[in-house]
Amino acid sequence: MTDYIPRLKRKYRDEVIAQLMKEYSYVNPMQVPEVKKVVINMGLGDAVQNGKLIDSAVEEMSKIAGQKPVITKARKSIVGFKLREGMLIGVMVTLRKERMWEFADRLIMFALPRTRDFKGVSAKAFDGRGNYTLGIKEQIIFPEIDYDKIDKVKGMNITFVTSANTDEESRSLLRGLGMPFRK
Repeated sequence: MTDYIPRLKRKYRDEVIAQLMKEYSYVNPMQVPEVKKVVINMGLGDAVQNGKLIDSAVEEMSKIAGQKPVITKARKSIVGFKLREGMLIGVMVTLRKERMWEFADRLIMFALPRTRDFKGVSAKAFDGRGNYTLGIKEQIIFPEIDYDKIDKVKGMNITFVTSANTDEESRSLLRGLGMPFRK
């Protein structure tokens, strides 16, 4: 086993814990909220007509996340969308531990700033339980994706699941990690 610690995890340990303990008057460092997991979901409604879309999404998601995604299926049929129960409609991956920290670091430092006309992410996308969801319109902002080899621009949702009790604690945690919230 190596002694490698991802940069963002080191920042969390060395700076963010102390900052949050001071800000929220925590007595014990174990009270400080942490990021538990990051879930990346790519819904592909067009996969109903084009089955090859799922294969390219799996390949791209594997490159982005560094882990093989799970293919999601429709839970029920919807006639208006020509969707039948069991059809393949998306891919998702859940990242934990080192992979989660590495992905979050790449997202915050490299991918988000590459977004066109980037002014920061919304500070309102919290769910009331301390989890934050961020929508990305195109997968080409990630450096791992070769622009010439993509067949279709696909969006994705990225959810940061934290142990925070309130949205405000979670916002402070993510801000401390470097998440560029809009002013």
